[in-house]
Amino acid sequence: MQSPVFLITPPFTQLNTPYPATAYIKGFLNTKGIPSVQADLGIEVTLALFNKAGLTKLFQAIRSKEWELNPNCQRILALENNYINTIDQVILFLQGKLDTIAHLICSRTFLPEGDAFDQMDDLDWAFGAMGKQDKAKHIATMYLEDLGNLIKETIDPYFGFSRYAESLGRSANSFDELYVAINAPQSYLDNILLDIFEQYIQKVQPKLVCISVPFPGNLYTSLRCGQWIKQHHPSIKVAMGGGFANTELRSLSDPRVFEFYDFITLDDGEAPIEILIDHIDGKKEVHDLKRCFTLLNGVVTYINESIYPDYKQHQLGTPDYEGLLLDQYISVIELVNPMHSLWSDGRWNKLTMAHGCYWGKCTFCDISLDYIKTYEPATASLLADRMELMIAQTGQNGFHFVDEAAPPALMKALAIEIIKRKLVVSWWANVRFEKSFTKDLCLLLKASGCIAVSGGLEVASDRLLELIQKGITVAQVAKVSQHFNEAGIMVHAYLMYGFPTQTVQETVDSLEMVRQLFETGVLKSAFWHLFTMTAHSPVGLAPEKYKVKKVSNAVGTFANNDIAHIDTTGANHEIFGYGLKKAILNYMHGTCYEFPLQKWFEFKIPKTSIAPNYIQTQLDGVEVSPSNYKAIWIGLMPTATIVQRSKKGSKWEEMNLCFETNQNTISIHVAPQKGTWFIQLLEKIKVDTSLGMPLVDIKADYLAAGLEDFDLFWDNKPINTLHKAGLLRI
Repeated sequence: MQSPVFLITPPFTQLNTPYPATAYIKGFLNTKGIPSVQADLGIEVTLALFNKAGLTKLFQAIRSKEWELNPNCQRILALENNYINTIDQVILFLQGKLDTIAHLICSRTFLPEGDAFDQMDDLDWAFGAMGKQDKAKHIATMYLEDLGNLIKETIDPYFGFSRYAESLGRSANSFDELYVAINAPQSYLDNILLDIFEQYIQKVQPKLVCISVPFPGNLYTSLRCGQWIKQHHPSIKVAMGGGFANTELRSLSDPRVFEFYDFITLDDGEAPIEILIDHIDGKKEVHDLKRCFTLLNGVVTYINESIYPDYKQHQLGTPDYEGLLLDQYISVIELVNPMHSLWSDGRWNKLTMAHGCYWGKCTFCDISLDYIKTYEPATASLLADRMELMIAQTGQNGFHFVDEAAPPALMKALAIEIIKRKLVVSWWANVRFEKSFTKDLCLLLKASGCIAVSGGLEVASDRLLELIQKGITVAQVAKVSQHFNEAGIMVHAYLMYGFPTQTVQETVDSLEMVRQLFETGVLKSAFWHLFTMTAHSPVGLAPEKYKVKKVSNAVGTFANNDIAHIDTTGANHEIFGYGLKKAILNYMHGTCYEFPLQKWFEFKIPKTSIAPNYIQTQLDGVEVSPSNYKAIWIGLMPTATIVQRSKKGSKWEEMNLCFETNQNTISIHVAPQKGTWFIQLLEKIKVDTSLGMPLVDIKADYLAAGLEDFDLFWDNKPINTLHKAGLLRI
């Protein structure tokens, strides 16, 4: 294929950083010598709209028609000049290019304020825990939300910064509504999008356009792009893939979809795209396609007879962000939430430690699908190689590992590799709250640059956690979170309410567990979401087992994943949503721990059955270190001096070992022979040259040196002190 493949992410996914799908595919195509160009049309449309010239045109377009406007929109129109005169400064600030304006924004007199600011009075107390920059980002985000509300009330009812036209794409069993919408006249935003898209098509001159649709909110604009190509350049082929197709379109049968796309691929895109390119070039037949829908003789046909295998992790190449506007993304803070603030701040490079999920048992998850059930980890050295390449390309040293759950053993190996290479990085990942996250492992992760983890506590009830097959307990989550927290790694918990058979008592008790987790300080951030039943999860595949009933057994011709259902126990879970979220917002900011749980709900709830000190009791429990650990040294080598000691006429020599850390100096005194052996041991187990030495080998080495009382020496206070200096038992 002489012309480059054009890879696009249509509006709108996220504003703070590129969604990584196109960068992953471009990295793979690089390994095959196939030229490609990529674009994130979401950020480009946003920047085209939200600038002085763009807003001027927007207000002119709105004023050119008669609208029945609510008071908020009338107010925004009255403040038109104030918005036009401040928009450039706001965007520059959110791009990290005008930090000094934060003080002006925080004054609450610089920017016009509409209805989006109604919640600000309730959140003013939260800003005590936020820096000036974060506070200003939140205010600037509300300013943009007001403009977004104006757009939605006038020229585009589907508008949303990250959920554009999501109502059309979510659970769209029928293509009818989308088909009507996409065949309606182009909206104001459609015109902006397609103008940008046309410029790219003229410049790139592709034979194939690959559209990544990760979420329902990208679907409408992807169809608009496909429609424009079919109308103006019918010779160009259009392929669609991504998370939406992987979960929603596995039973696709509506031929009208192929008025906009030529091909729809499922799951890992590398091999299907390579074969598709060969097919377009005439090198392969249509029956050679892999995991691909297309239209044959007017019938939607799924082709997956290919003899060509998928690629292994080491064959995929390094994600390539060339062509994306890396310095122009904007950091918005919609929710006053520590993890949301972290997510929105910085240009996080996206990487994956492993394909699929190593656990793969959670009953609410789509574990039957290949992208989850097929597990294949990368190696630590390969990940570190990719990190170095991406730092060189993007200029950013922040990494978000986007795995369903990062494997603890690989996290440990990667941390050692990062320290060994002396990489200066910040990174965070999604995890399971495994017992293997010991104190010392968390210290190792912190030393490598890990700043945060997020994990699923889901329903904070041991009965329901067992039903979910989460493989954890609330007590375990508490202990592991304590280890992360004490190491200086922030912990965010994903919380769920409304899992099948969940009782009112369990909902109340879950909230109490969460309250205690925040009160003890082991959780710093969390978010509640309502359980959704999906077609490819164990619950969706066998609802009767979980005492839920599908509202309908009909299979649509378009999207089929989210399933409307009824909890046969009769519980109305949705009524708890507002109270749960309000409570956790307060807990996140260190307030209202003393409030009775009833305070958060406008209806009667039972008292919690959880003891008020349950979590603290779990944290205070005796911790037993694993006996099969390896010792590794990540600190600096000590200085050693011999000192003379005397007491009551007796004289002897001791060795003073002095360890320097960034925070302080740690000194220990040992017998000279043991001190000499210990220095030699540190040389053997230092991270530069070692992956650690098993305890049994350390003891054997100690005894071989003719030394006695190993257990007394190794488990005594002087040696135990040194974990703070870098002697870790992992």
